[in-house]
Amino acid sequence: MFTGIITDIGTIRRIESDGDPRYEIATRYETAGIAIGASIACSGACLTVIEKSADSFTMQVSAETLSLTTVSQWRIGTRINLERALKVGDELGGHIVSGHVDGVGRIVARHPEHESERYVIEVPQELAPLIARKGSVAIEGISLTVNEVDGNRFGVNIIPHTQKETTLGGLGTGDPVNIEVDMLARYVARLLQKDS
Repeated sequence: MFTGIITDIGTIRRIESDGDPRYEIATRYETAGIAIGASIACSGACLTVIEKSADSFTMQVSAETLSLTTVSQWRIGTRINLERALKVGDELGGHIVSGHVDGVGRIVARHPEHESERYVIEVPQELAPLIARKGSVAIEGISLTVNEVDGNRFGVNIIPHTQKETTLGGLGTGDPVNIEVDMLARYVARLLQKDS
Protein backbone atom coordinates (compact mmCIF):
# COMPACT_ATOMS: atom_id res chain seq x y z
CA MET A 1 0.00 0.00 0.00
CA PHE A 2 1.03 3.58 -0.69
CA THR A 3 -0.20 7.10 0.08
CA GLY A 4 0.35 8.92 -3.21
CA ILE A 5 3.06 11.13 -1.65
CA ILE A 6 6.06 11.04 -4.02
CA THR A 7 9.45 10.76 -2.31
CA ASP A 8 11.84 10.61 -5.30
CA ILE A 9 11.95 11.05 -9.05
CA GLY A 10 13.78 8.17 -10.68
CA THR A 11 15.22 7.94 -14.19
CA ILE A 12 15.12 4.93 -16.50
CA ARG A 13 18.76 3.96 -16.96
CA ARG A 14 18.54 0.66 -18.86
CA ILE A 15 15.84 -1.47 -20.51
CA GLU A 16 16.18 -5.17 -21.33
CA SER A 17 13.37 -6.31 -23.57
CA ASP A 18 13.86 -10.09 -23.83
CA GLY A 19 10.63 -11.68 -22.54
CA ASP A 20 8.99 -9.56 -19.82
CA PRO A 21 10.98 -6.30 -19.99
CA ARG A 22 13.27 -5.24 -17.16
CA TYR A 23 13.75 -1.59 -16.26
CA GLU A 24 16.74 -0.33 -14.28
CA ILE A 25 15.78 2.85 -12.42
CA ALA A 26 18.35 5.30 -11.05
CA THR A 27 17.28 6.67 -7.66
CA ARG A 28 18.35 8.81 -4.71
CA TYR A 29 16.94 6.19 -2.32
CA GLU A 30 19.40 4.46 -0.01
CA THR A 31 19.20 1.12 -1.80
CA ALA A 32 20.89 -0.79 1.03
CA GLY A 33 17.55 -0.49 2.84
CA ILE A 34 15.53 -1.85 -0.09
CA ALA A 35 14.97 -5.61 0.00
CA ILE A 36 14.84 -7.78 -3.09
CA GLY A 37 11.11 -8.44 -3.49
CA ALA A 38 10.12 -5.03 -2.10
CA SER A 39 7.28 -3.11 -3.75
CA ILE A 40 7.88 0.39 -5.09
CA ALA A 41 5.24 2.49 -6.86
CA CYS A 42 6.71 3.68 -10.15
CA SER A 43 4.53 6.49 -11.56
CA GLY A 44 1.67 4.79 -9.78
CA ALA A 45 2.33 1.18 -10.83
CA CYS A 46 3.32 -1.15 -7.98
CA LEU A 47 6.39 -3.06 -9.19
CA THR A 48 8.69 -5.57 -7.50
CA VAL A 49 12.43 -5.05 -7.01
CA ILE A 50 14.34 -7.97 -8.55
CA GLU A 51 17.89 -6.51 -8.48
CA LYS A 52 19.63 -3.48 -7.06
CA SER A 53 22.93 -1.59 -7.11
CA ALA A 54 24.28 1.27 -5.00
CA ASP A 55 22.14 3.83 -6.83
CA SER A 56 19.48 1.89 -8.75
CA PHE A 57 16.97 -0.93 -8.63
CA THR A 58 15.53 -3.14 -11.39
CA MET A 59 11.90 -4.14 -11.94
CA GLN A 60 10.48 -6.76 -14.30
CA VAL A 61 7.14 -5.85 -15.86
CA SER A 62 4.37 -8.25 -16.94
CA ALA A 63 2.25 -8.00 -20.09
CA GLU A 64 -0.77 -7.09 -17.91
CA THR A 65 1.03 -4.06 -16.47
CA LEU A 66 2.29 -3.02 -19.90
CA SER A 67 -1.27 -3.16 -21.29
CA LEU A 68 -2.85 -1.04 -18.51
CA THR A 69 -0.19 1.59 -17.81
CA THR A 70 2.22 4.03 -19.44
CA VAL A 71 5.17 1.73 -18.62
CA SER A 72 5.31 0.52 -22.24
CA GLN A 73 6.14 4.12 -23.23
CA TRP A 74 9.12 4.45 -20.88
CA ARG A 75 12.44 4.99 -22.64
CA ILE A 76 15.99 5.49 -21.39
CA GLY A 77 15.97 8.88 -19.70
CA THR A 78 12.25 8.85 -18.82
CA ARG A 79 11.65 10.38 -15.39
CA ILE A 80 9.19 8.59 -13.11
CA ASN A 81 7.59 9.28 -9.73
CA LEU A 82 8.69 6.92 -6.95
CA GLU A 83 7.15 5.98 -3.62
CA ARG A 84 8.22 3.19 -1.30
CA ALA A 85 5.56 1.02 0.33
CA LEU A 86 3.99 2.09 3.63
CA LYS A 87 5.29 0.71 6.90
CA VAL A 88 3.10 0.36 9.99
CA GLY A 89 3.18 3.70 11.79
CA ASP A 90 3.99 5.81 8.69
CA GLU A 91 2.09 9.06 8.24
CA LEU A 92 -0.83 8.72 5.82
CA GLY A 93 -0.50 12.07 4.07
CA GLY A 94 -2.44 11.41 0.87
CA HIS A 95 -5.00 8.63 0.53
CA ILE A 96 -4.80 4.82 0.39
CA VAL A 97 -3.29 3.93 -2.98
CA SER A 98 -2.83 0.29 -4.02
CA GLY A 99 -0.48 0.81 -6.95
CA HIS A 100 -2.93 -1.09 -9.18
CA VAL A 101 -3.41 1.29 -12.10
CA ASP A 102 -6.96 1.23 -13.51
CA GLY A 103 -6.13 2.72 -16.89
CA VAL A 104 -4.41 5.47 -18.83
CA GLY A 105 -5.86 8.96 -19.03
CA ARG A 106 -4.70 11.90 -21.11
CA ILE A 107 -4.06 15.54 -20.21
CA VAL A 108 -6.43 17.54 -22.43
CA ALA A 109 -5.84 21.02 -20.96
CA ARG A 110 -3.47 22.79 -18.63
CA HIS A 111 -3.71 26.44 -17.61
CA PRO A 112 -2.61 28.72 -14.74
CA GLU A 113 -5.00 29.26 -11.84
CA HIS A 114 -3.50 31.76 -9.39
CA GLU A 115 -0.15 30.18 -8.36
CA SER A 116 -1.33 26.67 -9.23
CA GLU A 117 -1.97 24.95 -12.55
CA ARG A 118 -5.35 23.44 -13.44
CA TYR A 119 -5.01 20.15 -15.31
CA VAL A 120 -7.99 18.62 -17.10
CA ILE A 121 -7.68 14.86 -17.54
CA GLU A 122 -9.74 12.66 -19.85
CA VAL A 123 -10.17 9.03 -18.76
CA PRO A 124 -11.59 5.93 -20.47
CA GLN A 125 -15.40 5.94 -20.30
CA GLU A 126 -15.50 2.94 -17.92
CA LEU A 127 -13.51 4.88 -15.28
CA ALA A 128 -15.63 8.05 -15.43
CA PRO A 129 -18.35 6.88 -12.97
CA LEU A 130 -15.64 6.09 -10.39
CA ILE A 131 -14.34 9.67 -10.21
CA ALA A 132 -16.24 12.13 -8.02
CA ARG A 133 -15.92 15.83 -7.22
CA LYS A 134 -13.93 16.27 -3.99
CA GLY A 135 -12.94 12.60 -4.14
CA SER A 136 -9.39 11.29 -4.39
CA VAL A 137 -7.56 10.06 -7.46
CA ALA A 138 -3.96 9.04 -8.10
CA ILE A 139 -2.40 10.48 -11.26
CA GLU A 140 1.08 9.10 -12.05
CA GLY A 141 1.05 7.83 -8.45
CA ILE A 142 0.31 11.27 -6.96
CA SER A 143 -2.61 11.62 -4.54
CA LEU A 144 -4.82 14.48 -5.74
CA THR A 145 -8.27 15.89 -4.99
CA VAL A 146 -10.78 16.09 -7.85
CA ASN A 147 -12.06 19.67 -8.29
CA GLU A 148 -14.76 19.07 -10.89
CA VAL A 149 -16.09 16.31 -13.12
CA ASP A 150 -17.61 16.72 -16.59
CA GLY A 151 -18.46 13.42 -18.30
CA ASN A 152 -15.21 11.49 -18.68
CA ARG A 153 -13.08 14.54 -17.88
CA PHE A 154 -12.08 15.89 -14.50
CA GLY A 155 -9.95 18.75 -13.19
CA VAL A 156 -7.27 18.89 -10.51
CA ASN A 157 -5.17 21.77 -9.21
CA ILE A 158 -1.42 21.22 -9.04
CA ILE A 159 0.37 23.50 -6.56
CA PRO A 160 3.93 24.71 -7.32
CA HIS A 161 5.47 22.23 -4.82
CA THR A 162 3.84 19.26 -6.58
CA GLN A 163 4.89 20.56 -10.00
CA LYS A 164 8.50 20.77 -8.80
CA GLU A 165 8.71 17.56 -6.74
CA THR A 166 6.96 15.23 -9.22
CA THR A 167 6.96 14.68 -12.97
CA LEU A 168 3.62 16.50 -13.46
CA GLY A 169 5.29 19.87 -13.99
CA GLY A 170 6.95 18.53 -17.12
CA LEU A 171 3.79 17.08 -18.69
CA GLY A 172 1.54 18.88 -21.12
CA THR A 173 -1.53 18.58 -23.31
CA GLY A 174 -1.75 15.19 -24.98
CA ASP A 175 0.52 13.38 -22.53
CA PRO A 176 -0.73 10.03 -21.16
CA VAL A 177 -0.95 9.49 -17.39
CA ASN A 178 -1.57 6.48 -15.15
CA ILE A 179 -4.88 6.69 -13.30
CA GLU A 180 -5.87 4.84 -10.15
CA VAL A 181 -9.38 5.59 -8.93
CA ASP A 182 -10.17 5.72 -5.23
CA MET A 183 -10.28 2.20 -3.81
CA LEU A 184 -13.59 2.86 -2.05
CA ALA A 185 -15.23 3.87 -5.36
CA ARG A 186 -14.00 0.64 -6.93
CA TYR A 187 -15.61 -1.53 -4.24
CA VAL A 188 -18.87 0.45 -4.13
CA ALA A 189 -19.19 0.06 -7.92
CA ARG A 190 -18.63 -3.67 -7.61
CA LEU A 191 -21.28 -4.00 -4.88
CA LEU A 192 -23.80 -2.03 -6.95
CA GLN A 193 -23.07 -4.28 -9.93
CA LYS A 194 -23.98 -7.36 -7.89
CA ASP A 195 -27.32 -5.81 -6.89
CA SER A 196 -28.41 -4.99 -10.45
